[in-house]
Amino acid sequence: MSSLDDFEQQGPEREQALARLHAQIAEWGLAMPPVEPILLHFGLHRFREIGETEFWIANETEHGYCGKFLFVFDGQTCPYHHHRVKHETFFLVRGSVVMKVGAEERLMSAGAVLAMPPGTGHSFTGQGPALILEVSMPSIRQDSFFADSEIGEEGVI
Repeated sequence: MSSLDDFEQQGPEREQALARLHAQIAEWGLAMPPVEPILLHFGLHRFREIGETEFWIANETEHGYCGKFLFVFDGQTCPYHHHRVKHETFFLVRGSVVMKVGAEERLMSAGAVLAMPPGTGHSFTGQGPALILEVSMPSIRQDSFFADSEIGEEGVI
């Protein structure tokens, strides 16, 4: 995947968010993979409200799989979007999220599993801090289509 620099949180707010995130992970007694976290604001520069932190374990385009952890703070939302190609399965490791799938909203708690076929619109919001494992087809550019046209290039990343 090419650089996400235009969509990442930088500066002091990044460092504050990382400190809070690492404190939460330690409180849960978990270890995260030894990768640089990606703090996404999706180009909207409102990370506390609209954003997520991703820990990419693997994005094996040649072998057809991706694995990453997605972390959201309380009230933080991954914005509504869909993928044309990527099929995802989410496993809620810790916490709770309100997952919006199409027009339906459902509260998901630790242990919940949800498959997301291509073309299915979805978003999620932390109800308290939450950690999700995503197992999916590879993440590729130009396959994330957001309802908010202010994200990426007319809604496409």
